[in-house]
Amino acid sequence: MLSVEDASRQVLATAHLLPTETVPLAAAVGRVLRQEVVADRDFPPYNRVTMDGIAVQYSALQNGQSTFPIERTQLAGAPPAPLASPQAAIEIMTGAALPPGTDTIIRYEDLDISDTPSRQATVRVAPPRAGHNVHAQGSDQPAGARLLAPGLVLSPAEIAVAATVGAATLAVARRPRLAVVSTGDEIVPIEATPLPHQIRRSNGPMLCAALALAGCESQEFHLPDDLASLKTSLPALLADFDAVLLSGGVSKGQADFLPQALRELGVTEIFHRVAQRPGQPFWFGQAPGGAVVFALPGNPVATFANYYRYVQPWLRQCQGLPAEASRPVVAELAGPVEFKPALTYFLAVRLEQAPDGRLLAHPTPTAGSGDLAGLLAADGLLELPPDQSQFAAGTAWPLWRYRA
Repeated sequence: MLSVEDASRQVLATAHLLPTETVPLAAAVGRVLRQEVVADRDFPPYNRVTMDGIAVQYSALQNGQSTFPIERTQLAGAPPAPLASPQAAIEIMTGAALPPGTDTIIRYEDLDISDTPSRQATVRVAPPRAGHNVHAQGSDQPAGARLLAPGLVLSPAEIAVAATVGAATLAVARRPRLAVVSTGDEIVPIEATPLPHQIRRSNGPMLCAALALAGCESQEFHLPDDLASLKTSLPALLADFDAVLLSGGVSKGQADFLPQALRELGVTEIFHRVAQRPGQPFWFGQAPGGAVVFALPGNPVATFANYYRYVQPWLRQCQGLPAEASRPVVAELAGPVEFKPALTYFLAVRLEQAPDGRLLAHPTPTAGSGDLAGLLAADGLLELPPDQSQFAAGTAWPLWRYRA
């Protein structure tokens, strides 16, 4: 059987960059940027006042002056007029442009303001240097500097920067489009009342929910365990979507027709079965038109493990995210674990942030790959390698997190 590492490499080898599309800035959050964003002017674009108070010339303070007549008041957004007298001051507000002839701001908290006989300010605490409480023009970024690079996931911070430079639209990766297909005659719609021998669909909603969190578009389908029906329905999905995610029908049961149906439809099998638990019967291939097929085992914990270990990194690479964005974080086992089969083991774990910053993984193993409710007690899956059977507390392993 193929190792998890080899399976992952072969999955990622099929990833292709999705097309670029231009969207309004308000619709770009969570998308992957496909362009540079540069500063159209200095950051900040003028010498910006950072405190409410008075603007003065620092040399007057150095010469021993402590009381300043106030010439006028300047609000944020007003054009800055120069200081008429170097011994005077301009009352000024946060965000305003520093008036010519001044170089220092003394905040209100360090002043006594009097209105008799005319408005004036007396300094109680002198600023330590010229330029105090002034955010100098261009001190953050000069005009022309690259602020955002392709490959970023746009958060509110990047949206704010793009807005500041006037980027009303942004070029981003098109969202991946996936068909999510559950199979099985024992599965009924979620609104139905199942008979004693039936279960409601859960893998489809789970996969669609995971894809929504990953910024993808998905559409859910259900197909029966019937070779003719599979061969009739799958071609349209392979043509219309970037990938097809199937759950069920890929093992060795007499009604597991998916591998045969895909083969007869011309889908190239890249691998079938991976040395892991859960999720060993995983089938992966690619259609002639380019769509990839993730045929996942039907048991829900196996579907879960394979989605986060293989599908999500593939989606990120297709959107142009750097390779490190697809790498798992590492968590430290909070207790010992024994797993004897020579298989990679995806262990459900509950996470805890230790006071010293370590991410601790408390084992919460499920009762098997069908124990869907067992995932409720966990936050992620710890990937334990196949070359040992004893995993001591305090050892650190890759973590595939599914809960924030």
